[in-house]
Amino acid sequence: MLLTAILLRVGRTLLSVVASAAVIVGLWYAFIAVFDLNPLVAKDPQAVWTYLFTADKAAESRRAILDGLWHTLGDAGVGYAAGTVAAIVVAVTFVLFRSVERALMPVAMMLRSVPLVAMIPLLTLIFGRGLTAVGVIAGIIVFFPSLVNLVFGLRSGPPAAADLVLAYGGGPATVLRKVALPSALPALFVSARIAVPGAVIGALLAEWLATGEWLGYYMQRAQQTFNYGGVWASVVVITVASIALYAVVGFVEAIVLARYGPNSGRGR
Repeated sequence: MLLTAILLRVGRTLLSVVASAAVIVGLWYAFIAVFDLNPLVAKDPQAVWTYLFTADKAAESRRAILDGLWHTLGDAGVGYAAGTVAAIVVAVTFVLFRSVERALMPVAMMLRSVPLVAMIPLLTLIFGRGLTAVGVIAGIIVFFPSLVNLVFGLRSGPPAAADLVLAYGGGPATVLRKVALPSALPALFVSARIAVPGAVIGALLAEWLATGEWLGYYMQRAQQTFNYGGVWASVVVITVASIALYAVVGFVEAIVLARYGPNSGRGR
């Protein structure tokens, strides 16, 4: 049963990824055709393939993009981990201490409404232009949606199960461990999937506006030098990488929820 559940979840995730990719390619061709865009600026999938694999300088272009990609994904990973861990800690604190939530949640929502682009100069001034600044910028994008989802997930546990734990002498921490955390796993993975592209966007923004390095800077420089093939190829590569990471999170979600989720029978 466990293996079947995992395979079903993985299959749905892969089907979703393949369907999304097909839709994106179709819309890409349709967008160029409908708006009759100049092929010098608007590159279709075939042009991107040529740029990366069959052009005279394809190997050089591919090497530059992939080198930037690995560093950008590393930057995104730092922000992803920092934002997710911070969201989990704050969400647990909010659930255990309602007074803290009432005091800090409005502040968090107010900060969320401030455009990140407007905050980047200040963040750069405080944290510098290195990995710390990139991690903070990507982490902010990850933190706020994850926090809201996790607070909701931690409070979605069955009240009867919480009452039963309390009746047997358990405290709030036991209710959190036995009831709230297993019930919050779906929300945690929803947040994780949302956070993947968010962390990548945050890393690219930091590289564009703060560090001046890696794939974000490569895309900016390619645009400035009219290397439109490089811009489109970079977008395609980072998109494929984001989809692959999304699929990996979905695969982990399938395994964890099948074994420990609220409907698995093993979460408590």
